[in-house]
Amino acid sequence: MKPLSEGRLSRLRRGLTVCFGLLLLWWLATLSNIPSFLLPSPIAVAKALWYGRDYLAYHSLVTASEIVSGLTIGVLLGVLLALSMIFSPRLQRWLMPLLLTSQAIPVFALAPLLVLWFGFGMSAKVAMAVLVIFFPVASAFFDGLRRVNNDYLDLARTLRASPWAQLRHVRLMAALPAFGSGLRMAAAVAPIGAIIGEWVGSAEGLGYVMLNANARMQTDICFAALFILVVMTILLWVAVDALLLRLIVWAPENDA
Repeated sequence: MKPLSEGRLSRLRRGLTVCFGLLLLWWLATLSNIPSFLLPSPIAVAKALWYGRDYLAYHSLVTASEIVSGLTIGVLLGVLLALSMIFSPRLQRWLMPLLLTSQAIPVFALAPLLVLWFGFGMSAKVAMAVLVIFFPVASAFFDGLRRVNNDYLDLARTLRASPWAQLRHVRLMAALPAFGSGLRMAAAVAPIGAIIGEWVGSAEGLGYVMLNANARMQTDICFAALFILVVMTILLWVAVDALLLRLIVWAPENDA
């Protein structure tokens, strides 16, 4: 196994320091006169995690499957849109306003419609996650594709490279770091769409757990579900970041 670089170890230490600092501030806040139903202690949340582990594990798997499915479909859709716009300027003029409009509409406004169209199952949550994910991927990848050094393209044309060869060996290689940035952002926001969909209408998932616990004033369970969601998001981002650092070895992030 490749050892961690000094830069990554430093980032790990900073992350752990921030986590322990926030945990300490949380514990100190619970020592005041704040009622437990407003702010449960870390110990109470830990107990909720342990005693409700089976219940929380089931709903966590539901949310995780929605996030992974939405991330996969959203990334593929974003890549296809970016490639379509780079190959067809006319199509770009039609698609770009559509992309901007999709992000101008508040997500909460679309969530009830998606639930109405796709039902209360997994499809609506995946569609919501795709809606949140595909724009950062499409915009970052398209920006990377169109900012390729023209000298490289001129050299490829001089060597009589086909448009496909130019895309594969020049444009894609130059745009992958930008695509990596968009993919990291997508991994960070991927849970938002799934959770919003579960809040609007669902009978399972961490969003449902949080709403159900909030209605019953079970704040410790609500915090436990939120903690699992945070850990899930961090692990997803770390996995995507590690994959990108391994695949895009020439990116500046590998020197950090």
